[in-house]
Amino acid sequence: MNEAAHLPAATGDDYLLLGQYAERAYLEYAMSVVKGRALPDVSDGQKPVQRRILYAMKDMGLTPGAKPVKSARVVGEILGKYHPHGDASAYDAMVRMAQDFTLRYPLIDGIGNFGSRDGDGAAAMRYTEARLTPIAELLLSEINMGTVDFVPNYDGAFEEPLHLPARLPMVLLNGASGIAVGMATEIPSHNLTEVTQAAIALLKKPAMTIADLMAYVPAPDFAGGGQIITPAADLQHIYECGKGSVRVRARYEIEKLARGQWRVVVGELPPNTSAQKILAEIEEQTNPKPKAGKKQLNQDQLNTKKLMLDLIEKVRDESDSQSPVRLVFEPKSSRIEPENFINTLMAQTSLEGNVSMNLVMMGLDNRPAQKNLKTILQEWLDFRVITVTRRLKFRLGQVEKRIHILDGRMIAFLHIDEVIRVIREADEPKPELMAAFDLTEIQAEDILEIRLRQLARLEGFKLEKELNELREEEGRLNLLLGDEGEKRKLVIKEMQADLKQFGDARRTLVQEASRATLTHTTADEPITLILSKKGWIRSRIGHGLDLSQTAFKEGDGLKQVLEGRSVWPVVVLDSLGRTYTLDAAEIPGGRGDGVPVGSLVELQNGAEVAAMISGLPEQHYLLSNSGGYGFIAKLADMVGRVKAGKVMISLEAGEKVLPPQAVFTVSLINPDCKVVLASSANRLLAFALGELKVMAKGRGLQLMNLGEDEKLAHIAVVSTPEFMVESVGKRGAARCERLRIQDIENKRGRKGRLLEISGRLKAIGGTDAE
Repeated sequence: MNEAAHLPAATGDDYLLLGQYAERAYLEYAMSVVKGRALPDVSDGQKPVQRRILYAMKDMGLTPGAKPVKSARVVGEILGKYHPHGDASAYDAMVRMAQDFTLRYPLIDGIGNFGSRDGDGAAAMRYTEARLTPIAELLLSEINMGTVDFVPNYDGAFEEPLHLPARLPMVLLNGASGIAVGMATEIPSHNLTEVTQAAIALLKKPAMTIADLMAYVPAPDFAGGGQIITPAADLQHIYECGKGSVRVRARYEIEKLARGQWRVVVGELPPNTSAQKILAEIEEQTNPKPKAGKKQLNQDQLNTKKLMLDLIEKVRDESDSQSPVRLVFEPKSSRIEPENFINTLMAQTSLEGNVSMNLVMMGLDNRPAQKNLKTILQEWLDFRVITVTRRLKFRLGQVEKRIHILDGRMIAFLHIDEVIRVIREADEPKPELMAAFDLTEIQAEDILEIRLRQLARLEGFKLEKELNELREEEGRLNLLLGDEGEKRKLVIKEMQADLKQFGDARRTLVQEASRATLTHTTADEPITLILSKKGWIRSRIGHGLDLSQTAFKEGDGLKQVLEGRSVWPVVVLDSLGRTYTLDAAEIPGGRGDGVPVGSLVELQNGAEVAAMISGLPEQHYLLSNSGGYGFIAKLADMVGRVKAGKVMISLEAGEKVLPPQAVFTVSLINPDCKVVLASSANRLLAFALGELKVMAKGRGLQLMNLGEDEKLAHIAVVSTPEFMVESVGKRGAARCERLRIQDIENKRGRKGRLLEISGRLKAIGGTDAE
């Protein structure tokens, strides 16, 4: 029997399909993480946990001038009233808000161990104390002035602010970092002076472009300083689209020592980089360990180790309380160029790196979005105008209430005797007073509550003075609320006052520079490359060397000798048609056996080394395969950076790569140059080199029409009227003969002429050195 038949139909409010439930539940979870934990708000720049920490500390009276209290007490207050999560999340957020190397403008004054820039953790919350910093008042000073809405906390017992009435755009000043569901944010810190000036300028001229705003805010301003080297055009693009990365490097100075010695002292580091991290990177490079699953160091590790050991004599961390960052690098020799020394350090360590920017935040519409610089400032200005308007209305209400009370007191003061008589004689004095002097219930209640001495002559003068001052303030408030221009002037005036109090100089230098790259200063000299049959490679200095006494490993022998220059790239062509690029400096020299090519590159699918090529980038080569196809390729197209190589020659099953043939630069090809082919069936064909195409990669054109089971065996480029053919007879006797090109010349792709020999062709070539 089908059990599903007994299940109730999935209809009504009591039932929901699993897929629908999962989709709805995941969406609710995602929005909860986005809104409730991970993203800051454009209004105050705070995540919910940070906002709750600040409000709780304000509520506890932990102002900048107050005595600090145990962090554990603050965390308990936060968890008990506002934050329904673990104590670790609240304390970790507190610690971050107190770190001057993390936040550009710390909001908490932490007493005790609140961690270090080297990654050391903070002490337990029972050992540390905290209070608010003066700059935190930018977020909290107007909290009780009706500026923001309050909502019930998680259990409805208390209320917490939905936003904090930030007087400056804190979302840019301190930035934020967080990972939500399906989105993340990376907002770097900025300079208070620059951001405030930009906001004031935008409030005055709403039509300003991002390029205009960048005259005030050129780039982020990190807590640890450093130097931003990203070009201004790239920075503008980041601020326009709200996403990108900036290149930041350490700041340093070269200290001159006695006897021509010198050293480099780093005093500022990029964000998320510490002195200990730099030391660990250098240790890993100078004392490397084999990669996972390997028994020996690879060639890259060996080269890096040699580079760093030849470069650095000593490195020390001399950081202390007076110099939070002081890394000292001493060169191996004072003859090393300081510029090259520094460039190598930057390229090999985190002294230079990228810092991501992803300006994602909750907007005024309560939706997450990636925003550009102008949108962020404009939305914050809209929020600030709203909070100022609410503050003015709140104050106007207070003033009007006070005026109403004082009006009643003034009436009582002017009719003091009658008021006293009514109070003494009437059983219910409040309605009597209201009727006799046209008072409201609030005014009558206040008169009944005040002491008689407050109606004395001197108090009457004070009463009149206060009433006049309040009426003037009422007029000013009504003017501000009724005139948007005046209200904006007030916002600007208050921002300028905060700027004067909290503004500071930029810490991060913005100066465009080239990205540090590792450069090799290899001497340009002739070298000879030696490749063995089993794929071992080595180099010797010089050309025309006597290699007759060259030794190889047992069972191995010479495969190819290639003369080149030490500054030329070396391209390895494998049996599957892939090319790999080597730096000539990576190839070991001396009298040893060399190293396997497979230790320098990642040969694919069991491929073997077919040949080596080396030359200038504009040099061209004829590439071919045993299937009878080929093309001309430029050496520059064979060069690549990937160790796994790149596909150069397309092969079909059973085909193999033939040795590449050097040709002249295509634009200068000698029309007399011929391509000479020899097949496995001893057929010969010659055609003009100009019939071939230049291609970046591929299979090429058909060179020779081959029969069934016939292969292209040999290929040569000949510039003379005659060429040499070497053959081997049936009894192994070698034979060389000279043939004329014109006797075998035809069009490309023909069958060619059969060579009448009793053995097989061994080689073909020109009659002199090509």
